[in-house]
Amino acid sequence: MTTLILSKRVFFLVLIVVFVSCNSRDNQQSQENWISYLSALPTIENSEDQQSDVHKLFDDFQRKYRWQSFYLLNYQEFANWVNSGTREPLADSLLSKHQKALGDFVVVFREKIKNSASPASLEQKLKLIEDMVRFGQNINSFEAIDFNSLQAAILDIQSKFHEEYNGTLFLNQLDETKEKYGNVKTQLINKTAFCNEALAGFIASWESLKKEALLANPLLTHHPVVFVTRQQYTPDHHNTATLFQTNEINTNSFTPGGSLKIVDFKNGGKVKTLLKSEEGVIRDPEISYDGEKILFSMRNNIDEDYHIYEVDSDGKNLKQLTKAEGVADVDPQYLPDGNIVFSSTREPKYCMCNVHIMCNLFRMEGDGANITQLGKSSLFEGHSSVMPDGHILYDRWEYVDRNFGDAQGLWTMNPDGTNQAVYYGNNTNSPGGVIDARPVPGTEKVIAILGSCHDRPWGALGIIDREKGMDGKSPVELTWPASAAELIGKGNYDMFKQVRPLYEDPYPLNDTYFLCSRTMGLGEQMGLFLIDVFGNEQLIYTEAPGCFDPLPLKSREKEYVIQEKRDYKSGAGTFYVQDVYQGTHMQGVERGAVKYLRVIESVEKRSWTIPAWNGQGVHRPAMNWHSFECKRILGTVPVEADGSAYVEVPADKYVYFQLLDENKMMIQSMRSGTMVQSGETLGCIGCHEDRRMAPPSSSVQVAQALQAPAQKLNGWYGEARSFGFVKEVQPVLDKHCAGCHDFGKKAGEKLILAGDRNPYFNAAYIDMYKQKVINPIGAGPAEIQPAYSWGAHSSKLIKKIQNGHAGVHLSEEEMERLVTWIDINAVYYPDFISAYPAYPAGRSPISQEELNRLGELTHIDFDAQGGHARPLRAQVTFERPELSPCLENIGNKKSAEYREALAIIMKGKNQLLTTPRLDMEGFVPSETDKKRLEKYTYRQEEEQKSRKAILEGEKHYDPELVGMKL
Repeated sequence: MTTLILSKRVFFLVLIVVFVSCNSRDNQQSQENWISYLSALPTIENSEDQQSDVHKLFDDFQRKYRWQSFYLLNYQEFANWVNSGTREPLADSLLSKHQKALGDFVVVFREKIKNSASPASLEQKLKLIEDMVRFGQNINSFEAIDFNSLQAAILDIQSKFHEEYNGTLFLNQLDETKEKYGNVKTQLINKTAFCNEALAGFIASWESLKKEALLANPLLTHHPVVFVTRQQYTPDHHNTATLFQTNEINTNSFTPGGSLKIVDFKNGGKVKTLLKSEEGVIRDPEISYDGEKILFSMRNNIDEDYHIYEVDSDGKNLKQLTKAEGVADVDPQYLPDGNIVFSSTREPKYCMCNVHIMCNLFRMEGDGANITQLGKSSLFEGHSSVMPDGHILYDRWEYVDRNFGDAQGLWTMNPDGTNQAVYYGNNTNSPGGVIDARPVPGTEKVIAILGSCHDRPWGALGIIDREKGMDGKSPVELTWPASAAELIGKGNYDMFKQVRPLYEDPYPLNDTYFLCSRTMGLGEQMGLFLIDVFGNEQLIYTEAPGCFDPLPLKSREKEYVIQEKRDYKSGAGTFYVQDVYQGTHMQGVERGAVKYLRVIESVEKRSWTIPAWNGQGVHRPAMNWHSFECKRILGTVPVEADGSAYVEVPADKYVYFQLLDENKMMIQSMRSGTMVQSGETLGCIGCHEDRRMAPPSSSVQVAQALQAPAQKLNGWYGEARSFGFVKEVQPVLDKHCAGCHDFGKKAGEKLILAGDRNPYFNAAYIDMYKQKVINPIGAGPAEIQPAYSWGAHSSKLIKKIQNGHAGVHLSEEEMERLVTWIDINAVYYPDFISAYPAYPAGRSPISQEELNRLGELTHIDFDAQGGHARPLRAQVTFERPELSPCLENIGNKKSAEYREALAIIMKGKNQLLTTPRLDMEGFVPSETDKKRLEKYTYRQEEEQKSRKAILEGEKHYDPELVGMKL
């Protein structure tokens, strides 16, 4: 990297911050932003409604050019300029700022500054500002020039394509450019009168050489490049929230307009439009193995959803492959066996930390027949690609007993959905999303987007070498920009929002050159770029509103075909663990300590409410104190003396495992999920093992558990069911604890264990959390936790009981109910459905207005009680309204205020008797929930029809598609 030796004084201080953020290599696009912005100033000065115009201009600039908007003038400076009776023209203020920023370089513009003095016109002043902007951008471009990077690329391309690539010519031109560089550098150091013009001319010639040398790469010229144009997705809750599905909360965020195009660099960069949609969006193109067809997802307008289509590479013979109503199908990918994998909302489920519709991976035959579900993770599966060994590589957002934001990494599976396995990033706190990965040809590496949780599906680019690890910084051997590497493992799930420029849609041409989409300084408009491992980044094409998904239109070899392992009977599969003591974070666990393996299902979220409980994230409705999930215990099986276990598990269940001691207390727990397909056997070496390691040599003998049939699961004190605190745990507290630990009792001053319901949960549940007598992990950190570090083993309540507190003696079942509840992360509600979807947290029997009024009467901020950080213990008891602690704040029980407050609580009691909520017998879901559950049931029926068709050698299509064909 060359370095310009200039004055030590601050030069263009503010400019540098802005220009670097826009990437100085694309100064032409960036400078047009500034010029167009500045050109609007005369219009404002001549406007009759200046205040309104300033608002509009400022808001528009912030929206389009938010990285630059802080520089020129902030809104207050604009307002002061507009409102000042004897205001100094805005251009004068800008000129003043620029002159100060010029430092020693002010001499370069001495004559122009002199000529811009009054009575020069506003246009003359703006022209001078424009010159200063260009000069600053060119300075930054000059300092960013890297001759070595370009030379390395030229030499590399020449070595691989010496008959097609005139590398000698480009190297000679590069030598000439180096000489000119020295001359310009001397002029800048001496601040000659012509250095501005010399600099501008040099930058133009350098950019021209770089572009010509890099775009002549035969990898780019041999085949046209397919891409789509569209607006960048509207900002939403998460990088997965790009569907804007019909009849969902963010439908109106859908932004229409887009096309499917081809640019041919062999033919002078000629662009051809294959498909265009004024009211819809085209996305996610992929090329068939023979290079003759393009697979993509398209939405025709806001009133329908994304479906999968296929078209010939010349834009002819458009064919629709899917058309399920109220379903979004995206991210299609050809498989080497002729099938297609894609992401879909065909099993309707929502992110547990908010209300957005999620996708799982599905597979269909090449003509759209027999669509079957591959993944069952609780949130999102997307951006699939095929690895050389035939596995599907995809990104998965899911969490079990952990935070929502740092749980999106890369996973693999077989094309039939078997052998689900983590690939990279499952326990990395930052980046918050490792997405859109593709294998790098000729290597064991992948290239992926390193992004953020609450952002669009863009970020930094990174090459990941899994041989160097499965988490953190060490496997990421190269990033774009280079500075992004320092953010890995730092901060939280949104650290990568600060990356500039932003990258999207990587596609490896080989192990050295990559296509991608990237910001350019034109607001959020993306351009198509060719980047390489030497450090070169070259814009190859852009047009408004933006260009995405570049990939070469060419044939390619098929990956290895993995044979089917599932039987499609919707039955069961088996899991085995070879040795639970092998692996990480099992320190301190003595061999023989683990006696049981507990299998738990993390149940998907099928409905939601608007009002929220603020746990470690947003619960809609309230579910638990911290964590988001509800749990279903499928059963417990023994672990053999050699540490092995073998268990039969129902297919299509998203499950995780816990290791238990002789008292069935949790020693260690998975905090991610897995699944087994019908007829599949899936195994692992140990618990939290490094999946790259081989079994220990001592394990040559067959594990003891495998010498007998797989153990059957038999539920937990009855049939498997979703775990509810009130049903499973509160009876134990009522029998042994609530008599003393009650409202108005001395023991209750320390801990309330009575079952009285309040607007969100019940008193015992809230108090055990508030008084810290239990130690669940909640929505805990991304990192794997040490054995015994959380759960019943480290909870004060269990230790108190074990030590014989107040002579309390629990039966084996009663003790197991308490410890199991804590070990599965102290959940409360058994489902996400609700009887009160419009009331506080989706659980309260009294309205927000009534709760507000109760707060006014009792001087309690009930809004502050609506989350896990609530400052107070339980304040309301609907079962015994007169014992509600909040009433104690009203001194006179005969007062009108007391009677009104009591009446509000009494109304809640009566409402619960009429309409029981989920933690009560007689609960009935709301009408909205019923409709969502009906849709879920219908989609499951369609899934079963496809499986039946596969078993019988028939074909089942989307019914809506069949209707179209008829």
